[in-house]
Amino acid sequence: MLEKIELDAVVAIAQKAGDAIMDVYEKDFGVEYKDDKSPLTEADTLSNEIICSALTALYPQIPLMSEENKEVPFEERKGWEYYWCIDPIDGTKEFIKKNGEFTVNIALIHKDSPVLGVVYAPALGDMYKAKKGEGAFKNGQSLPLKHNLTPEMYLNVVASKSHLSEETQAFIDTLAKTTEEIHQVSKGSSLKLCMVAEGEADVYPRLAPTMEWDTAAADAVVRESGKMTYQYQPDAEAEVPMVYNKENLLNPWFVVQNQK
Repeated sequence: MLEKIELDAVVAIAQKAGDAIMDVYEKDFGVEYKDDKSPLTEADTLSNEIICSALTALYPQIPLMSEENKEVPFEERKGWEYYWCIDPIDGTKEFIKKNGEFTVNIALIHKDSPVLGVVYAPALGDMYKAKKGEGAFKNGQSLPLKHNLTPEMYLNVVASKSHLSEETQAFIDTLAKTTEEIHQVSKGSSLKLCMVAEGEADVYPRLAPTMEWDTAAADAVVRESGKMTYQYQPDAEAEVPMVYNKENLLNPWFVVQNQK
């Protein structure tokens, strides 16, 4: 199935959704709130409609899971071999603040692993894409773009602008014991995972809640760049990668880093 998916076709869908999002972004828009108190805008709905209709037209045999669609019961989706995992706008809070750090996320999941991902930041003009076995790219350049050859001297750590938990800060403080200098950077949405993929950051600890659609597309980029998204299990004997299509779609805490 994966070989039949045209990565550039998915990129084009993300760009079309991004254009619609920017039309809303550049004007005054209203904000509604969902049952879980998370914000929703006209742009979320428009983007979702564009992505879901385009993917269904191109690949009608592949089911969809989107943040903005009705949740599919686990009994139905547990048998999916492939499915699309979509966040029409990741970083709606950043979108509302108009700081540009929001993304369109489209991932293809095979069983429990992301095998294709497109992350588009329309306000920044940055396009990340990856397909298993074919590498990861930012604006056409192969990832990673940078390599930290002296992690014992310094580490670049990226964290959330909106969700820096006490546990995440404690993790960063622990890293300070293994390196001489910590450079801490804040960033919105799934761009944090992408920063590790491109080498702008060495580590991204997320010791706070996220959902599968928040991370899936960028996780595909991370993995094809030679990095990995691991479940945060400090007492485990071996590191365990993140998995998808769980009964509970809430992600465990995780850390994105080199596979070493």
